[in-house]
Amino acid sequence: MAVQMELSRILIRELNDFQLIELRELAGERSFPIVIGMAEAQAIERRLKGIEIKRPLTHELMASLINEMRGTLESVTIIDLSEHTFFATLDIRKDDGELIHLDSRPSDAIALGVGLDAPIFVEDHVLDEAMSEEI
Repeated sequence: MAVQMELSRILIRELNDFQLIELRELAGERSFPIVIGMAEAQAIERRLKGIEIKRPLTHELMASLINEMRGTLESVTIIDLSEHTFFATLDIRKDDGELIHLDSRPSDAIALGVGLDAPIFVEDHVLDEAMSEEI
């Protein structure tokens, strides 16, 4: 079963190659960090702040593609954790009602989801593993 989470914190350190985001359980106390790249962290931060850009970058392009194909990003789901690497899906509802799950890096999925106000879910077993590991 998947647990709904929220993006509770983004930590950008310009002198590091990696950045951190933290997801927190909406109806509970559990949380965990995910290490992401600088470009994804900046995309998430820009979308959270509503900063407009002149030309579409990757996540804006993805949002346009989904919209033009008459789809809706219903949610982002982190589905697995293996060897300190998280795996996610973009859960897209097509105009014919079919729900498809596209493989995605969590950082890209969250950056896209933040801009489209899509909820974030984490599978229970992933949340348990993330809480018990040092990532």
